[in-house]
Amino acid sequence: MKKIYLALYLATGCLFATTAISQDNQPPAWGPEMARVIVGASPYSSADITIPVQVFKPSKDQAGQTKEKWPVVIFSHGRSGSPASRAAQKNPVSLNVVRYWLSKGYAVVAAIRPGYGDNTSEDPEDHGARPNGSSCTGRADFDKTANAASHAVKAVHAWLISQNWVDQNHLLLVGQSVGGLATVAACAQNWPGVRGCINFAGGTGGNPNTSPGHSCRPDRLGAVLSNFAKTTKVPSLWLYSANDKYWGEEAPKVWFKAFTDAARAAGQTAPAEFFAAPPVGDDGHLLQNMGGRFWFPAVNAWLAQNGL
Repeated sequence: MKKIYLALYLATGCLFATTAISQDNQPPAWGPEMARVIVGASPYSSADITIPVQVFKPSKDQAGQTKEKWPVVIFSHGRSGSPASRAAQKNPVSLNVVRYWLSKGYAVVAAIRPGYGDNTSEDPEDHGARPNGSSCTGRADFDKTANAASHAVKAVHAWLISQNWVDQNHLLLVGQSVGGLATVAACAQNWPGVRGCINFAGGTGGNPNTSPGHSCRPDRLGAVLSNFAKTTKVPSLWLYSANDKYWGEEAPKVWFKAFTDAARAAGQTAPAEFFAAPPVGDDGHLLQNMGGRFWFPAVNAWLAQNGL
């Protein structure tokens, strides 16, 4: 049930745009549509919170035909370590990533979760860990981060399957960084219509400035991911770069092994695959936005393998 791939593609001849995020996320002429979704009060936030959701739809399918219903990617964004940056969150998904999925015939929905953008009165995803070099202070409550984030994703999913333009049997969960962790957590809940999950550089507890390449309590995060493996019934793809400044190169491989070992012990047979990309720029944590020449073929192959 486990496959591990190593990217062997040369870092030349880019197959995917590598525009910087700040430029890439200018609103395009073709979208997005905007929706608003209520995330209910929970152990992670004291009140209902209304969050904005960006919606991007293809104009035609891959055969050039218009459609009434679309398969959909539910995309989950990452987390800045700075409160000011979290408050400034406006565009939860890179438009280069949107273009990739539109080219595959998928619509994309991307929400700004509670704790970001205009909803920063509470920070539901704060795990309390503060990495600094080889030391780590605070609670490192990574379950809280994963569950709070996936709680918001669940609200988006519930809204989405009520929409008449959605192919409710063909949904993918995709996330970056903390959004990747949220995706793994959500994937374990086996929501209706979810056919697979893609985790780009997923995790939490890292800080590339104070502790580059060494996240806080990676063992604890491995335990959290192992628990999610026990109930995951759909295929997943994990993608990490060798020079990820949040986690380093080895920790994600250890997390993936912990996940697949726990899945096997629990009798789960859904395939899980790990894609080890080479270094991307100065920080491989930007693999999704800046390293498309590496992950583009890997995701294409994974989609084909799983009939997606």
